[in-house]
Amino acid sequence: MQTTIQKWGNSQAVRLPKAILEIAFLRENDSVEIVAEPDFIVIKKAAKTRRAKKSLEERFKDYTGDYQCTEANWGAPVGNEVW
Repeated sequence: MQTTIQKWGNSQAVRLPKAILEIAFLRENDSVEIVAEPDFIVIKKAAKTRRAKKSLEERFKDYTGDYQCTEANWGAPVGNEVW
C-alpha cells in the first residue's frame, strides 16, 4: 500500500488505514513505539511496563517522620456487633 506524507498543523502525518491496523493488531489510542532509520520508519505496539508491587518496607524506606500508630476508639458496639 502506498500513501502520502501530509501536513498536519506544524507537523507531518501519515494516515494508517483500518486494514493495516487490524493486520498489526493495533487499535485507536494504543501506545506505539516509533523507530526511525535512514529510509524507513517502524511503528510497533509499545511494550506494557509492569510496575512491581512495593513492599511496605520499600514504601516507607525514606520516611523520616515521628508518626506512631495507635488504636482508634470507635465507641461502644451498636446492634449485634461483636468486639
